[in-house]
Amino acid sequence: MLTTISTVNVNGLRAAGRKGFVQWLADTDADVVCLQETRASPDQLPAEVGAPQGWHVLIAPAEAKGRAGVALYTRARPDAVRVGFGSAEFDGAGRYAEADLDGVTVASLYLPSGEVGTDRQEEKERFMAEFLAFLVRRRAEVEREGRELVVCGDWNIAHREVDLRNWRGNRKNAGFLPQEREWLSRVFGEAGYVDVVRELVGEGDGPYSWWSYRGRAFDNDTGWRIDYHVATPGLAARARTTRVERAAAHTERWSDHAPVTVVYGS
Repeated sequence: MLTTISTVNVNGLRAAGRKGFVQWLADTDADVVCLQETRASPDQLPAEVGAPQGWHVLIAPAEAKGRAGVALYTRARPDAVRVGFGSAEFDGAGRYAEADLDGVTVASLYLPSGEVGTDRQEEKERFMAEFLAFLVRRRAEVEREGRELVVCGDWNIAHREVDLRNWRGNRKNAGFLPQEREWLSRVFGEAGYVDVVRELVGEGDGPYSWWSYRGRAFDNDTGWRIDYHVATPGLAARARTTRVERAAAHTERWSDHAPVTVVYGS
């Protein structure tokens, strides 16, 4: 059985819904869609966005209005859903949710973006420390249950130089700091997870999934690869194809990110 999973940071679900997300969702062949930075509670969303026909929807907003937020849209009814990862600080922050579907747990993650020299970077590093410990623990749990896990979302870190176009100019900026990149190496090392898209596409620049709205970043493909499918090895081995659903033109974008889609086999 083939399962197609898409992930995208929508940069505000209400705005994305008005700009083209509704049509994209109607057209997608994905079985599961993971969203980040939804910035809305269910009561703020029109039915075609918050409760579209044919989808089971989990919205996990942040307690702070207008910030963060993740969501999962699944064609099949999940066996179970969970919000948060057992963190006193972050479980109400709209950063993580997961759903159990036919032997696979699919999670939507919105890792804090950070900003060097500010409290936001300290928040990001606290999140990273807690989340790595969770990933180690969660992998052991799902594998004991005979399940697989994929954490899809905006990880807000470009892992290697090939993962952003202007890497030389960003070595001291949040998202490409040495300690952030080393942390992601630990996710793919000691925690034992696989960067599914990189495994599928091999070496080479990109494929990028975020482009600033400033200047001509999108037109020049001056992007970052910060949206990942991070999977347990068993599921990663089942990955068949991947694509970044980049808009045909700047005017057709409904987010500053593009959906990253992977097809998994049985």
